[in-house]
Amino acid sequence: MREEYLLAALRMGAGADPVPEGVSAAARAVFGLRVPGGVPAGPVDLPVPPGTRSSAEAGAAQTGAAQTEAVEAGTAQTGTAQTRAAQTGAAQAGVRRFSADGLVIDVETAVIGGRMEVAGQVSPVPGPDARIEVRTPHIAKVRIPSGSGHFAVAGLPPGWLSVVCHRPGHPPVFTRWIHVHL
Repeated sequence: MREEYLLAALRMGAGADPVPEGVSAAARAVFGLRVPGGVPAGPVDLPVPPGTRSSAEAGAAQTGAAQTEAVEAGTAQTGTAQTRAAQTGAAQAGVRRFSADGLVIDVETAVIGGRMEVAGQVSPVPGPDARIEVRTPHIAKVRIPSGSGHFAVAGLPPGWLSVVCHRPGHPPVFTRWIHVHL
């Protein structure tokens, strides 16, 4: 889709009234964040890492019926939240996995000193001419992955983030936008 088509659609949708300039500017900005020809990588559940509290250990404090009632009533305690995370295969906060087109992109985020740090790994290793682009709505930083597919970026503003893997001869693979809180 080209920018002219987007603006024409906005004009048609607005009818007789002109599209406010702020709306047009926001539409152009969002349109610029897309990855033309890219392949969206879907989220993948991560297994609970070994050594963490299992559902059996967390559930020992409550009976199954009491645990279910607490979850349904919204009064679940921390142990119950950990139990649900273990049962659904949710990983620790800040670690996310995405997969598409034969690639797996692991992304770990942290906010330290008010700035966002991003570390990750692409597997299988994307090759010697590959590059990883870590994007926010305001800035993008490009890194060459290590021989093992690792990459890292520091000093980004907290907020929205997406990672794109560019490989020669393949369409770019991009993650969904992730919101990283302070």
